Amino acid sequence: MISEKDRTFLRYWEKNREIENTFKRKLSGGLPMALLFGLPIILFIVVIRIFLPDWYMKISATSSGMFFTAVIAMIGVVLFYAYFRMQYKWEMNEQLYHELKSKENKSNNITNIH
Repeated sequence: MISEKDRTFLRYWEKNREIENTFKRKLSGGLPMALLFGLPIILFIVVIRIFLPDWYMKISATSSGMFFTAVIAMIGVVLFYAYFRMQYKWEMNEQLYHELKSKENKSNNITNIH
């Protein structure tokens, strides 16, 4: 027997599983958490570059092009994290859906026998 909470999840997931499986939805859904992860790093790099350019050039011993490369790489990490975080979440919901559906089918078969 499955609980009402499980039935609510089954109805929700049956209605929204295809909508949440799109690339755009995964990227936009995961972006807030990814920005929470990556934005401080990007801001730190930018603030150091703007307010302490001499110190940045002495310490890093890199060309000015490396600054933009680091920022672009971090943006790539943010986008990667955003998408794959939501992909993982979608797969976990899909697995739970299949488990609950199987459990529901088993309980329906048992009640139909009696």
